[in-house]
Amino acid sequence: MVATAIAFVASTSLLFPNGFLEPLWRLNPRGRAGLGGIGVWAVVLFFFVGSACAIAAVGLWRGARWGYVVGIIVLSINLLGDVVNVVFGTEPRAAIGILIIIVILVYLMSQRVKGFFRGSSEV
Repeated sequence: MVATAIAFVASTSLLFPNGFLEPLWRLNPRGRAGLGGIGVWAVVLFFFVGSACAIAAVGLWRGARWGYVVGIIVLSINLLGDVVNVVFGTEPRAAIGILIIIVILVYLMSQRVKGFFRGSSEV
Protein backbone atom coordinates (compact mmCIF):
# COMPACT_ATOMS: atom_id res chain seq x y z
CA MET A 1 0.00 0.00 0.00
CA VAL A 2 3.01 2.29 0.41
CA ALA A 3 3.67 2.22 -3.34
CA THR A 4 0.02 3.09 -3.91
CA ALA A 5 0.22 6.09 -1.60
CA ILE A 6 3.49 7.29 -3.12
CA ALA A 7 2.13 7.03 -6.68
CA PHE A 8 -1.09 8.87 -5.81
CA VAL A 9 0.81 11.62 -3.94
CA ALA A 10 3.18 11.99 -6.92
CA SER A 11 0.22 12.12 -9.30
CA THR A 12 -1.50 14.76 -7.18
CA SER A 13 1.69 16.83 -6.92
CA LEU A 14 2.07 16.77 -10.70
CA LEU A 15 -1.59 17.65 -11.20
CA PHE A 16 -1.17 20.74 -9.01
CA PRO A 17 2.33 22.09 -9.75
CA ASN A 18 3.76 24.50 -7.19
CA GLY A 19 1.14 23.28 -4.71
CA PHE A 20 1.69 22.22 -1.13
CA LEU A 21 3.18 18.87 -2.24
CA GLU A 22 5.85 20.47 -4.46
CA PRO A 23 8.55 20.39 -1.72
CA LEU A 24 8.47 16.59 -1.88
CA TRP A 25 10.22 16.80 -5.24
CA ARG A 26 13.37 18.02 -3.50
CA LEU A 27 13.97 14.32 -2.87
CA ASN A 28 14.22 13.71 -6.62
CA PRO A 29 14.59 16.94 -8.63
CA ARG A 30 15.73 15.06 -11.75
CA GLY A 31 12.57 12.98 -11.60
CA ARG A 32 10.46 16.11 -11.30
CA ALA A 33 12.19 17.71 -14.27
CA GLY A 34 11.72 14.60 -16.42
CA LEU A 35 8.09 14.13 -15.46
CA GLY A 36 7.37 17.81 -15.96
CA GLY A 37 8.36 17.40 -19.59
CA ILE A 38 5.75 14.68 -20.08
CA GLY A 39 2.94 16.95 -18.92
CA VAL A 40 -0.49 15.54 -18.13
CA TRP A 41 0.62 12.05 -19.21
CA ALA A 42 2.81 11.87 -16.11
CA VAL A 43 -0.33 12.32 -13.98
CA VAL A 44 -2.11 9.59 -15.93
CA LEU A 45 0.93 7.30 -15.64
CA PHE A 46 1.21 7.73 -11.86
CA PHE A 47 -2.52 7.28 -11.40
CA PHE A 48 -2.32 4.03 -13.41
CA VAL A 49 0.70 2.84 -11.40
CA GLY A 50 -1.05 3.68 -8.13
CA SER A 51 -4.18 1.84 -9.22
CA ALA A 52 -2.19 -1.23 -10.28
CA CYS A 53 -0.34 -1.24 -6.95
CA ALA A 54 -3.62 -0.93 -5.05
CA ILE A 55 -5.20 -3.79 -6.98
CA ALA A 56 -2.14 -6.00 -6.38
CA ALA A 57 -2.03 -5.08 -2.69
CA VAL A 58 -5.70 -5.93 -2.14
CA GLY A 59 -5.37 -9.22 -4.00
CA LEU A 60 -2.20 -10.21 -2.16
CA TRP A 61 -3.70 -9.23 1.20
CA ARG A 62 -6.73 -11.43 0.48
CA GLY A 63 -4.50 -14.27 -0.63
CA ALA A 64 -6.23 -14.32 -4.01
CA ARG A 65 -4.57 -15.96 -6.98
CA TRP A 66 -5.36 -12.94 -9.17
CA GLY A 67 -3.56 -10.72 -6.66
CA TYR A 68 -0.48 -12.90 -6.97
CA VAL A 69 -0.60 -12.65 -10.77
CA VAL A 70 -1.10 -8.87 -10.73
CA GLY A 71 1.74 -8.50 -8.23
CA ILE A 72 4.10 -10.52 -10.42
CA ILE A 73 3.12 -8.46 -13.47
CA VAL A 74 3.58 -5.11 -11.69
CA LEU A 75 6.97 -6.14 -10.32
CA SER A 76 8.07 -7.49 -13.71
CA ILE A 77 7.18 -4.22 -15.44
CA ASN A 78 9.06 -2.33 -12.75
CA LEU A 79 12.06 -4.63 -13.26
CA LEU A 80 11.97 -4.04 -17.01
CA GLY A 81 11.87 -0.27 -16.47
CA ASP A 82 14.82 -0.40 -14.08
CA VAL A 83 16.85 -2.51 -16.52
CA VAL A 84 16.12 -0.07 -19.36
CA ASN A 85 17.11 2.88 -17.14
CA VAL A 86 20.40 1.26 -16.19
CA VAL A 87 21.27 0.03 -19.70
CA PHE A 88 20.62 3.43 -21.30
CA GLY A 89 22.25 5.31 -18.43
CA THR A 90 19.08 7.30 -17.71
CA GLU A 91 19.11 6.36 -14.02
CA PRO A 92 22.14 4.30 -12.95
CA ARG A 93 20.85 4.18 -9.36
CA ALA A 94 18.02 1.95 -10.60
CA ALA A 95 20.51 -0.93 -10.36
CA ILE A 96 19.64 -1.33 -6.67
CA GLY A 97 15.98 -1.59 -7.68
CA ILE A 98 16.87 -4.45 -10.01
CA LEU A 99 18.43 -6.39 -7.14
CA ILE A 100 15.51 -5.71 -4.81
CA ILE A 101 12.88 -6.73 -7.36
CA ILE A 102 14.77 -9.92 -8.22
CA VAL A 103 14.86 -10.89 -4.54
CA ILE A 104 11.12 -10.22 -4.19
CA LEU A 105 10.29 -12.14 -7.37
CA VAL A 106 12.43 -15.11 -6.29
CA TYR A 107 10.55 -15.16 -2.98
CA LEU A 108 7.15 -14.87 -4.67
CA MET A 109 8.02 -17.68 -7.06
CA SER A 110 9.14 -20.03 -4.30
CA GLN A 111 7.12 -23.23 -4.01
CA ARG A 112 5.83 -22.24 -0.57
CA VAL A 113 4.40 -18.93 -1.75
CA LYS A 114 3.08 -20.37 -5.01
CA GLY A 115 1.41 -23.12 -2.99
CA PHE A 116 -0.30 -20.58 -0.77
CA PHE A 117 -1.83 -18.80 -3.74
CA ARG A 118 -2.54 -22.05 -5.59
CA GLY A 119 -4.72 -23.11 -2.67
CA SER A 120 -6.68 -19.85 -2.82
CA SER A 121 -9.95 -19.98 -4.69
CA GLU A 122 -11.06 -16.41 -3.95
CA VAL A 123 -12.32 -14.54 -6.98
